[in-house]
Amino acid sequence: MSTGTALQHAVVSREQWLEARQAFLTKEKELTRQRDEVSRLRRELPWEKVEKSYVFDGPKGKETLADLFDGRSQLIVYHFMMGPGWPEGCPSCSFLADHVDGSIGHLAARDATLVISSRAPFAEIEAFKKRMGWKFKWVSSNGTDFNFDYGVSFAKEDRVDGKVYYNYSMGGFPQEEAPGLSVFAKDGEEVFHTYSTYGRGLDILLGAYNYLDLAPKGRDEDGLGFTMAWVRHHDRYENQAKGGCCHAEGSAG
Repeated sequence: MSTGTALQHAVVSREQWLEARQAFLTKEKELTRQRDEVSRLRRELPWEKVEKSYVFDGPKGKETLADLFDGRSQLIVYHFMMGPGWPEGCPSCSFLADHVDGSIGHLAARDATLVISSRAPFAEIEAFKKRMGWKFKWVSSNGTDFNFDYGVSFAKEDRVDGKVYYNYSMGGFPQEEAPGLSVFAKDGEEVFHTYSTYGRGLDILLGAYNYLDLAPKGRDEDGLGFTMAWVRHHDRYENQAKGGCCHAEGSAG
């Protein structure tokens, strides 16, 4: 066995490699089965009826939450960090949004609609969306309680000793907007909230992270100021200016 690679990693024979890989496959299979079980339990969570009326501003004008289902029975809403007056959306949410367009048609085929929502006014959303070249539906919840009710926007009075209620607990969060995802079901005219997730619960939506997790260096974020400090808007990678995500590591929860 030698350790002479640039990554200072063990180099073994083909037989030794196969032995190690087969042993690790057992762990991977355990994780797959565990994730399937967690997904099953998620689907069994109770629902809550949406009693409040929410009206969004989007490419079709004013639409209710029920309208956003677009004739399907399942609605997935990604809460994109872009508040009123922001010059651009959060780089980390943009990283996630880069994975969305190719999924829309496949989700629709499984009776699910995916919509992006932010508290920024629709005109500001449209300008940024055009810059980024995205095609997915992105609506504004500006002027509604939607973001506050689903735990991704915080008013000044929401802060207690510098902390806000986010990801089902009180903790520090440096922005007035946070990332998240909420899922709804529609039965007749009634709409139900079935699930919401935040922080690291959003990891599974980041396809590029899943690729990196398979690579030798992994996400390679240990030496960074916070986990997503390397992330840029996809039109900014040529200009490696300081910046990155508009929220700190603690938000990953």
